Amino acid sequence: MKENEKEIAQLLLQINAIKLNPAKPYKWASGWKSPIYCDNRKTLSYPHVRRKIYEAFADIITKKYPEAEGIAGVATGAIAHGALVAEKLKLPFIYIRSSSKGHGLENQIEGEYVPQQRFVVIEDLVSTGGSSLKAVEALRSAGCRVLGMIAIFTYGFPMAVDNFLKAGCELETLSNYETLIGVASETGYITNQDMDTLKIWRKAPDRWNKD
Repeated sequence: MKENEKEIAQLLLQINAIKLNPAKPYKWASGWKSPIYCDNRKTLSYPHVRRKIYEAFADIITKKYPEAEGIAGVATGAIAHGALVAEKLKLPFIYIRSSSKGHGLENQIEGEYVPQQRFVVIEDLVSTGGSSLKAVEALRSAGCRVLGMIAIFTYGFPMAVDNFLKAGCELETLSNYETLIGVASETGYITNQDMDTLKIWRKAPDRWNKD
């Protein structure tokens, strides 16, 4: 596993931004039961962790998307991360709501942008890719160009991979599920039995542990 991916995974586990508990599954908003829960908003409370994250984002953008003209954060989890990256790179920043406001200017995209402006989208977590790609669609509908998306973490579901391919949007992440459970196993955070459960869940999360 890549060292940077491994380091990010270790940090997420250390601060409990990601919790693994196969014995007592968590219930997601979608209704799925899951042995893993991810809350990357916690990373903002730890200066050394948030710095590691925004510097890793900035490094990828500098190397991969030098033509970027702005940074777009997906609301709400990636607003702060996106703003930190934009500050680091001295680029304009905007953020994208899940839907348009029902009052005032009724904006879905907040901030200044112009047609054909090239953006890199920052996300905190990718699960199925649905909500993340809605942000991409909103930018494209506004006439902007999306160079790609970078997220802190992905579960790596096949459906997410397919969704990003269909949308023609490149996705890169700082860490991922395979790396995370590998780190968790190496450090004794989970048992071999837990590892088996975590691998089974990832294959069919919508059908796992049904009542």
